[in-house]
Amino acid sequence: MLVNATAMLKAAEKGHYAVGAFNTNNLEWATGILMAAEELQSPVIIQCTAGAAKWQTSYKVVADLVKNLVEDMNITVPVAMHLDHGSYDDVFKCIEAGFTSVMYDGSHEESFEINLKRTEEVVKAAHAKGISVEAEVGGIGGTEDGVTAKGELADPAQCKAIADLGVDFLACGIGNIHGIYPDNWEGLSFDQLQAIKAAVGDLPLVLHGGTGIPVDQIQKAISLGICKINVNTDLQLVFAEATRKYIEAGKDQEGKGFDPRKLLKGGRDAITARTKELMEEFGSTGKGWA
Repeated sequence: MLVNATAMLKAAEKGHYAVGAFNTNNLEWATGILMAAEELQSPVIIQCTAGAAKWQTSYKVVADLVKNLVEDMNITVPVAMHLDHGSYDDVFKCIEAGFTSVMYDGSHEESFEINLKRTEEVVKAAHAKGISVEAEVGGIGGTEDGVTAKGELADPAQCKAIADLGVDFLACGIGNIHGIYPDNWEGLSFDQLQAIKAAVGDLPLVLHGGTGIPVDQIQKAISLGICKINVNTDLQLVFAEATRKYIEAGKDQEGKGFDPRKLLKGGRDAITARTKELMEEFGSTGKGWA
């Protein structure tokens, strides 16, 4: 069964490891991620953005897809179905669709006061149904669902104000960006991360833009309080590479190699393999019971 993300992230915060949050775009992606989680006995968060939901028709379609896979595959580790970078309206759609965790991204609102007010409303509505809530302070750089931001360092005082509303975990800008990191990227700001952690206490923190960050920086961020790491581009890249190799090798022209089940299998296997590597890096393997 699906669970909310609160308990798994609190356990990660205490255990000094991070739970991988992997975006899913279709059946192959979700299946590959769950296969990795079960094999390594790692808790996992499967995420959906507004763009992915539109591609799949609706949030309910995505929620039902993941729920049915968890049941049919006999997944025994904790799995959360999470809305990633949701707008105020998206959050309420996902609450009704059966998501167990939602993110309200108020970092793009006109003012911090609006972010505070709407976050408070989301917390009240979600918690009434046992659903966990992620909030964000400090815009994450890069492009996500059509919104492009340069990125900014989150203000520790604002992080505390959001934390005091009762959110379950907090995404904070510490120099991280979505997508592929440029060659001149300055790296994560660990001084800012430490200041934020000091302000919010034992509240689990979230690192968006996990693709391409050097492993030593990832593990240092985990040691300083990061408990959830979002990964999307990484899985897109390995899926695309495996699919390209299949086509370039002419496998689609051999027998019934054009069958989508065969065409996409290499990509799914690549997602499973990469997810397992990341779970090892995050330290979440064998923590499915926690």
